[in-house]
Amino acid sequence: MNCHVAASGWSRFGRRSEGLLELASEAGRAALEGVGRDPIDLLVVGHMLGAEGEGVAHLVAHLAERLGVGPAAGWRIDAASASGAAAVQSAALAVAGGRYERALVIGAEKMTHLSTPEVTRRLATSLAPTEQAVGATMPGLAALVTQRYLRRYPEARSALAEVTVRARSNAARNPFAQFTSPVTREAVEQSRWVAPPLRLLHCAAISDGAAAVVLERGHGPATVLGIGQAFSPPALADRSDSTHFAATREAARQAFDPARCSRDEIQVAEIHDAFAPFALIDLEDLGVAEPGRGARFFGPPGAEPTPALQLNPSGGLLGRGHPVGASGVAQIAEISAQLRGDAGPTQLSGHPRRGLAQSIGGLGAQNFVTILGPGEAP
Repeated sequence: MNCHVAASGWSRFGRRSEGLLELASEAGRAALEGVGRDPIDLLVVGHMLGAEGEGVAHLVAHLAERLGVGPAAGWRIDAASASGAAAVQSAALAVAGGRYERALVIGAEKMTHLSTPEVTRRLATSLAPTEQAVGATMPGLAALVTQRYLRRYPEARSALAEVTVRARSNAARNPFAQFTSPVTREAVEQSRWVAPPLRLLHCAAISDGAAAVVLERGHGPATVLGIGQAFSPPALADRSDSTHFAATREAARQAFDPARCSRDEIQVAEIHDAFAPFALIDLEDLGVAEPGRGARFFGPPGAEPTPALQLNPSGGLLGRGHPVGASGVAQIAEISAQLRGDAGPTQLSGHPRRGLAQSIGGLGAQNFVTILGPGEAP
């Protein structure tokens, strides 16, 4: 695509006293500084909870005024917990199509001012009506997916705690992360039950925060090489197999075909680990691990050769935090920064050249894959 990610910006994730507009503006200003505040002619905002979350309506207009990016076009995107990824892909298509020269994309969410039961209720509104009617919750259905996955692949159980341990270890290097202290395997396995077999530290925490990227027409180290998105039936009961997310598999196919690279050429990935077992499923759905073999990325040291793919250098949703509307943008902000070599404390050695971001909307009902890498003008 004739479009690249030129700059990234973040607010710190976690429990923040600032409101939604302040957090979004903080991330947006940081990204704009990365391009010297060049003119913006498109503003796209990814945000899930909307006016129900903090009572802020017409978010795009308020942000345009605060950031001084008018006159410009703009719109808000909602794809549940993949809203940020959807916002980036929407802006990338608009810029690559030639209508706009430079877009600022912001993903933001304010959640910690609500009680845990209220957050749980609002997140559940992305589930199928039949599931909501019987009181299903996101953690409850994620636990069902995990139970079925472990019944089919029981050897994967030992990897679940390690997913969180690795996430928190990476997040400890990220100054914008919600959690900056490592945790032990024992701490994960002794944390309280949420919905068996999921414990508290298997689950991403409630968080506030924002992330932003600037997309420009043209090519660079973080050119958008391929994008994909796909749907699955919202109700878990309507899917033929609940041990994987078919929407990720289709989104990956769509993204890899135009990217003209193999799975083996992806050197760094930010995957959607809202629940620790999802990390294993994501890797399998992306095609970088065989079914049931995602756990090998998190096996005990020396058990078998460690795959070369670097996962979630930012700490992922489990470590960096999961303000739902912001997470998809934060993933792409991190991958693009890694490819440009300006990721700061999280920068990987060897300067990766190709990276991937994968985001889940709802319980796998609308999933996104974005592939970035070096691009050249045709």
